[in-house]
Parts: sequence; C-alpha cells; structure tokens
Amino acid sequence: MVVNLKDLGEFGLIERITKLLKVDDPQVIVSFGDDCSVIKTDEKFLLFSSDIQIENHHFIKDKISPEDLGWKLVSVNVSDVVSCGGKAKWGFISVAFSPEISVEYAERLYKGIQEACDYYNCSVIGGNTSASEEIILDLFIVGQTERPVLRKGAQEEDILLVSGHTGLSRAGLELLLMDKNYYEDFEERLIKTHTKPVVPAELSEKIMKYANSCVDISDGLVADLGHLQKASSVKVVIEKDRLPVHPDLEKFCQKYNKNPYEYILYGGEDYQLLFTAKPENIDKFENCFQIGYVEQGKGIFIKEKTGLSPLKPQGFEHL
Repeated sequence: MVVNLKDLGEFGLIERITKLLKVDDPQVIVSFGDDCSVIKTDEKFLLFSSDIQIENHHFIKDKISPEDLGWKLVSVNVSDVVSCGGKAKWGFISVAFSPEISVEYAERLYKGIQEACDYYNCSVIGGNTSASEEIILDLFIVGQTERPVLRKGAQEEDILLVSGHTGLSRAGLELLLMDKNYYEDFEERLIKTHTKPVVPAELSEKIMKYANSCVDISDGLVADLGHLQKASSVKVVIEKDRLPVHPDLEKFCQKYNKNPYEYILYGGEDYQLLFTAKPENIDKFENCFQIGYVEQGKGIFIKEKTGLSPLKPQGFEHL
C-alpha cells in the first residue's frame, strides 16, 4: 500500500524522515524537533534555522508588496532564533524567480530584506539563484546565544506567557482574500500584521535569562503550545479570561460576526513568543501577558467559568 504525504501530514513526515538521518556529533546539542538546531562552540551556542516562502502557498504575489515579502521572509526566520533566546546574525538566501519577473520587483524584494536586516541587526551574506515558475524564497539563518532556551524546559508551577496579541494575522489574511475596494483603518492595520509581522526581538535577552521554555507562534497559539507541552511532558492550562483581545480584532469579529477566541487560539503567523517562566520572574516581562500555568500531568486545557476542557493542538500544517 502506498502512503502519500497527505496521509502523514507535515509533522508525521518530519518524524518519519528524521529517523533516517543520523546525528553523531558531540557539539550538536539539538538537531531536529525545536525552533532551532543548536551547536556548542567554545564561547557561545550557535542557532540554526531556515524558513521558506513559496508563491501561492505562503503568499499571493498580487496581495503583498515585494518590500513586505522581503521583510516577512527575514522576520519568520528571526522569530525562531529569538524564541531560543538568541540574536540573529547571518543569513544565506536561496531564491528562484520566473524569468518573466521584472528586475524592479526583485530589487524591491531585496530592499525589504535589507530593511528587515537593519531592523533586526543581522546580515544576508550569500546565497543562490535559480529559476522557477513560481517565486521561491528560502532563508537559512544563524544566531548566537549564551543559553539556548528550548521547547522542553517547561516546569511544574511555571506560568505561561505570550509576548503580544494573537489572531490578528489570520484576520488580516481573511481581509486580504475578501478583495475589497475599501478597507477601514482597523482593517488596514490587521492586514499589515499579516504582510509585515514584527518579531519582538527585544525580548531575546530576557528569554535567554529568565524563560524555562519557549516556542514562536507560527502555526497558531494552541498548535505551537502543543509542541512545547509535548516536548516538556507537562500539563498546560490556558486561562480564557486572561487571553488578550486586541481592539482591532474585536472590531473585526463584531463586524463579520466571528468568535475572537477562535482567532486568538488557532490563528497562525503571529510570530509572537509563547513561553514559560517561574512566577517570581514575571516582573521581567512587564509588556507580556500571563495567560496560564503549568501543572504536573499531560495535555492542554482551557479554564473557563464552567471548568477545565481539553484542547486539541490543531493548527496550520503544510501537508
């Protein structure tokens, strides 16, 4: 019987193929299964990550400016490094364009890449170019940290925090796909959170010093919390009344008759940080939101007035 990739799903495929790759190097602290791979050097830890943007899969060319696309490519990679308590340093980019793409478009894309590199204080130092019917952008990034923070470090009695609002990017994407002639100001802001996400890179040092575990929110809050919960083998409880609802998302949900918590919990591409820390360190994260806590046990639960309910860690998958 032939098993297709769609039968496995993205994470099933990753689990299966990584068994075929042997890593036998004492300097490799983490290989597969986290936001970054980690290498121990004499002075610091090196963090390695890569992410890809493919036309008509990750983005629609006519729905995002080339500058924003370049910015987003860098941001989604920087997010992985920051979630491990690191600072992005060097990038290596592979691109594939249709020969019919204008030179102006390519230059504007690279201007967006450079703008993001300036913002995050990193550099693209090399790459490769090829041809494709659709645009393919693949960025490999290297970061540094003195202490890597992984998904597996959550401890009993930790508090669960998120660095910012979630659900906005999904709302922005839905607005883009409506293809309206006119958008209200709050709708334009939601769209911008999707096309030009800003990673809270300023938190990297605090994550390094005070977080016990961390993951970036790319597939959705619950989906990515599932990675952290599984790696740490703990029970995580989300307190619904602590989940922050952004005013723009609230307006969107009122206007289009949507449930904001569906977006907050399951919307993807927010690129915020989801992390745990000891309760005594909460004052180190004054601009973050405490949204739950960690207990002994397993699984993800949401605490409402009616009690605890289990949450299935569903979210976006590529396959």
